Amino acid sequence: MANLENIKARKTLDQIQPYSPGKPIWEVQEELGLERVIKLASNENPLGPSKKAVEAIKQGVLGLNRYPDADASELKKAIATEHGVSPTQVIPTNGADELITLISEAFLEQGDEIVVPYPSFSEYDFGAHIMGAEVVKVPFTDDFAFDVDAMISAVTDKTKIIYICSPNNPTGTYMKKQDVQKLLDAVGDTLVVFDAAYSHYADAEDYTDGLEFVQAGYPLLTLKTFSKIYGIAGVRVGFGIAADSIIKSILKVKEPFNVNSLAQLAATAAVGDREHVTESHDANSRGREYLYNAFEELGLSYTESMANFVLVKLGDEGEALYHDLMKKGVIVRYGKGWGLPEYVRVSVGTEEENEFFVQALRELIQK
Repeated sequence: MANLENIKARKTLDQIQPYSPGKPIWEVQEELGLERVIKLASNENPLGPSKKAVEAIKQGVLGLNRYPDADASELKKAIATEHGVSPTQVIPTNGADELITLISEAFLEQGDEIVVPYPSFSEYDFGAHIMGAEVVKVPFTDDFAFDVDAMISAVTDKTKIIYICSPNNPTGTYMKKQDVQKLLDAVGDTLVVFDAAYSHYADAEDYTDGLEFVQAGYPLLTLKTFSKIYGIAGVRVGFGIAADSIIKSILKVKEPFNVNSLAQLAATAAVGDREHVTESHDANSRGREYLYNAFEELGLSYTESMANFVLVKLGDEGEALYHDLMKKGVIVRYGKGWGLPEYVRVSVGTEEENEFFVQALRELIQK
């Protein structure tokens, strides 16, 4: 009989840490015996999905016996129209996570390097390690600003990709437009992946989602998602926009039916649902301000955010408060995995959810 211990996985898997999502509501309810649990850990849209997306899914259910459109042609057209680009510049994927993996498969080889700000979204590292590439981490400044000069200095002849998450997850900070320009001019023809998953929530005058640089001919791919402001995280749709030549390379490693039929229908409907986007943006802005005011009242420092979450410093009791909040029925994201053990990241919820969280936090801090 074969010895299963002789079945060896690739050595590069030793470098890979699987993504660790926040605990779901049902799991916390079962573990702690709680009836009421709110989840402010995964940066989801608390207002729910676009109603147009929901209706599109209802209409499309009877077609599930057919394979999805392998090219996602209608979705490509809708995204292209919304963003003022050609459909050939668009690639829809099974969530933005898949796109990061596809970019890695298309452009990275063993011994290559990627440059990433730190802390940021862990999937960039994951994609690089799958291909045997090295991750060069460039720390943020003390106030979580992008250190653009340090990122430029980190680029070598081995650098294949530079990742910029703006607004950044988990800090909520963003790279100013002039700094994006400075970086692009300095790194030549190195591919820059600009993760603008939270761009709909950013309202700073000097913010860019990167599309203007795509249109100007720079080697930049803007990555976006339908999981945040559009509220359809459950069907998994993301997309990238870049020059035709970059998209063509990624298409060579894409699975033929990667975006399912219902996801395509939902996203095609959601992309034009401006009412839902505006309502979600405005509710988030009000929620962020409410959280800022509450943190100031409690004497807690926080980082001003351009996204739908806030990074707040709880101090030496960060881990204990994270667990105590869960016992009170509030799931937030603990920062230890990002090297931030004194912090938690709090998603902006509904008005009622925000109040529930603040009351729970106040009781713990002032007890």
